[in-house]
Amino acid sequence: MSRLPSIGGLGSARAVFVAAAVVLAVVLAGVVAATGAGVAGSDAAGAGNGSEPIVEPPTYDPDRPTDAGTATILRDGSDDTDADPEIYDDLSAAVDAAGPGDTIELSGVFEPAETVIVDEPGMTIRAASTHDALIDGGGEDTTIAVRAPNATVEGVWIDDTGENLESQDAAVYVAENATGTTLTDLYLTDAAFGVWVNGADQVTIADSRIEGTQAPRFANRGNGINLWETNGTEVRNTEITDVRDGIYYSWASNVEATGNTMWDLRYGVHYMYSDDNRLADNVAFENDVGYALMVSESIELVNNTAVANRGESGHGILLKEIDRSVVRDNTLVANDNGVFLYNAQDNEVRGNLLYANGVGVHHSAGTEGTVVAGNGFVTNDEQVLTTTRELVAWNGTDRGNYWSDARVADTDGDGLSDARHRPAGAAERLVQEHPAAAVFADSPAFDAIRLVESRFPAVESAGIIDHRPLASPAHDIEPYRPYAAAVDATAEYDDEPGDDHHQ
Repeated sequence: MSRLPSIGGLGSARAVFVAAAVVLAVVLAGVVAATGAGVAGSDAAGAGNGSEPIVEPPTYDPDRPTDAGTATILRDGSDDTDADPEIYDDLSAAVDAAGPGDTIELSGVFEPAETVIVDEPGMTIRAASTHDALIDGGGEDTTIAVRAPNATVEGVWIDDTGENLESQDAAVYVAENATGTTLTDLYLTDAAFGVWVNGADQVTIADSRIEGTQAPRFANRGNGINLWETNGTEVRNTEITDVRDGIYYSWASNVEATGNTMWDLRYGVHYMYSDDNRLADNVAFENDVGYALMVSESIELVNNTAVANRGESGHGILLKEIDRSVVRDNTLVANDNGVFLYNAQDNEVRGNLLYANGVGVHHSAGTEGTVVAGNGFVTNDEQVLTTTRELVAWNGTDRGNYWSDARVADTDGDGLSDARHRPAGAAERLVQEHPAAAVFADSPAFDAIRLVESRFPAVESAGIIDHRPLASPAHDIEPYRPYAAAVDATAEYDDEPGDDHHQ
């Protein structure tokens, strides 16, 4: 049997291709005419900020301590219960008097005249009751500097650091030789930098809250947690707001950040030159960018949430020059771009929900080798935007993605559509190159172009293709409907079998 297509088959394909070309020509002519007549194309529904926050920020407003400060030294290994307690009203004096392994228990308010230096290994500074001890930095310099290994600072409220970003003024500064430092249950307010880790490894930052200076320009704020040349550090269950970047990585590796919440920032998380790290179960909302990953590789970004990140950049997740990394099972709702890929190589984007974003995935500038499978693209204003001049296949013949706007035909009941889907093809490119064509985006002419591209493999154009789209949704969007409604009140999603998307 001949493997060549029949003359009739070729003729049919050519006829369809010619018909599609005619449709394109007619539409383009209409676009030019509309432009010449001054008819402006309507903008895609933007993810504009509403008057009410989409995610309610976690609040915390403890009573500010007012009593004079007392610092009690609890000697390591001491069993002399009859000894008089060593009590100081000067925090620096207490720290100077304490030795390795000793604990200094604080209550009340301290106003140290200069940076408190922790230079004995294993020393602990802790509040007698969480946040009932306040260290007021007086708007000058770093408040506490840890310069010895295995120290702990716990339960303390630190307020009003210096504001000199070049001097790295921080509530807590962890020096290179302070490996194994633990910072827990801290409340850091009006801080230029919350925590600056400067080359120390295996630092733990947990169960804390960081509030920055609220300077009106991001450039005048420091970062909540600044990680520089650290290995094996852990950041967990910490709330960060009113700083520049929530967690900033520079040459940091094997860092695990889990369960953190970040809002009202430039970037919730910002990676630069930082490999082999893991981000899991974090929430970033109402920032410029939720998770900005740049010039790094081997990153695992799993089960995070990015909602309403709609600033100047407006990305839920940005992968810029990121290689061999995994973006899996994240929830990306009501961002300008759910995922933005820029010159990113050999990454996996799997199992994510992209719902009610301006653009689901923006595929740009030399991005290659991306596996995109198992994701749910649901009522994004534009499911995919790409600048590629080639036909890029996502997932080949593997299981593909769910598309709320796809024409699905699953005749064998295997959960996969028999028809391929073109989320970014000739029609989308026409709108991209001629914005006035947006007025025709939902017209029968554009639908005809999309139908031809999905049904006839002989008709190819540059863009994105999903060979085996999923026939039914893979994600539950019910918890996120309020977020979508805040962006576009008309956004609807029918996940019942038999709806228009499943015909």
